[in-house]
Amino acid sequence: MKKILVPTDFSANSKSGIRFAINWANYQKTELIFVHVLNTMKPSTWSDDYFEKYAKNEENACYEKLKSFITSTYKKMYIEPGKHSFIVLQGISPDLSLLEYCRDKADISYICLSTRGSGKLGKLLGTNTGNLITKSPVPVMAVPHHYKTKPMKTVLYAADLQNYSRELEKVLAFANPFKMQIDVLHFTWPNEVAFDEKTINLAFKKSYKYGMKIHFEGNDGIHSLVQNIQRKISLIKPSVVIMFTNQNRTLFQKSFFPTNLKSYLFR
Repeated sequence: MKKILVPTDFSANSKSGIRFAINWANYQKTELIFVHVLNTMKPSTWSDDYFEKYAKNEENACYEKLKSFITSTYKKMYIEPGKHSFIVLQGISPDLSLLEYCRDKADISYICLSTRGSGKLGKLLGTNTGNLITKSPVPVMAVPHHYKTKPMKTVLYAADLQNYSRELEKVLAFANPFKMQIDVLHFTWPNEVAFDEKTINLAFKKSYKYGMKIHFEGNDGIHSLVQNIQRKISLIKPSVVIMFTNQNRTLFQKSFFPTNLKSYLFR
């Protein structure tokens, strides 16, 4: 059974990711692990024993709050809870705590959380969702905070076609249980070898025997890749957009060439 990690900070904005995960689990019968990261500060005047007892009490209280928060969400959705559990992690940074937890738990299949965008400073320093997407060893589902439950019909897979065979295996693993149509979107560059769209479509259908449609779009060089993807999304209106990160970039690239994926996250 797949396990989905669902972080929350108890805010109203975090509920979109929770609702998405609950519907997802209700449809696929996956296990949900609801998690909150608690940062308990120790005053310098406190002894280690006193702080340890205080931190444990805070953790227990937080656990009960998490349990009540999620139970209330299930009731409001009129969904009978499936297999799920609650975890409170102690840590200074939510994204680092979640990454460490996933590294220790190899059976986590996805992280599902909501995102509400970020201001200029947040984009520069990174947000919890953005950092998870660019560093997580498991796929991250970022759900807009204004998301409303809708039928899952189509997936838009934005591809550079460098590792499409390996990537499509992951796309199919997600889309197949929902019987979702897959739209493969690729933007070509002037110096790129030209592909015949009909030939590629036939090859994909023969290789994967799944409902896919390939879209080849010329990159006009005027608009950014993010803008071009947004334009295509407005036309196709997919239920989910899937993109892949390159986590092996150098520090220079990370500092001066932010990934299109992380930029797109804030939309």
